[in-house]
Amino acid sequence: MEPLIKHIHDIFEESIRVKKLFLETHADVMLNASRAMADAFRSGGKLLLFGNGGSATDASHIAAEFVNRFIIKRRGLPAIALATDMAVLTSIANDFGFNNIFSRQIEALGAPGDIAVAISTSGSSPNVLRGMEEARRIGMKVIVLTGEKGSRMAAMADFAFAVPSTDTPRIQECHNILGHVLCDLAERIYCSAD
Repeated sequence: MEPLIKHIHDIFEESIRVKKLFLETHADVMLNASRAMADAFRSGGKLLLFGNGGSATDASHIAAEFVNRFIIKRRGLPAIALATDMAVLTSIANDFGFNNIFSRQIEALGAPGDIAVAISTSGSSPNVLRGMEEARRIGMKVIVLTGEKGSRMAAMADFAFAVPSTDTPRIQECHNILGHVLCDLAERIYCSAD
């Protein structure tokens, strides 16, 4: 096999291996987190999702699936990605520092009954950790998507999803399918009660 073709196969096989291992250890947590999301929506709560870089786009992707729809035709559900408003981000970063870009928004937008969805492949992003701390202070539930080194984030979470890898692309790939599963389940659970 040509070396680059083998490399392609290796990437896919490793991605599949990580996803299978993750599934074996997190299926129950996926169901429970999805139930918490559906309960929050039923009670008038919302999701506040945040992360940096690729995790910021994952947060936006998940928020869009809830606000619009994932699979089921239903009313829009309140989900806000906190890395999307450049005026808010830059004003907070300028006045309070980059480490506060999420905590300040959670202070302004969050309430008990809401859920924070914190995403960090490393598990050590200071601004994500501060956002989680603020969510806990307010009385929000916290869902964490991280990698195997994200034990500090996981310890602060009600629902922790630590992908068993240190490889950022493999962690992000698993976060992507996890986001879809959470949307699918939360949507089904929410709509089954209507």
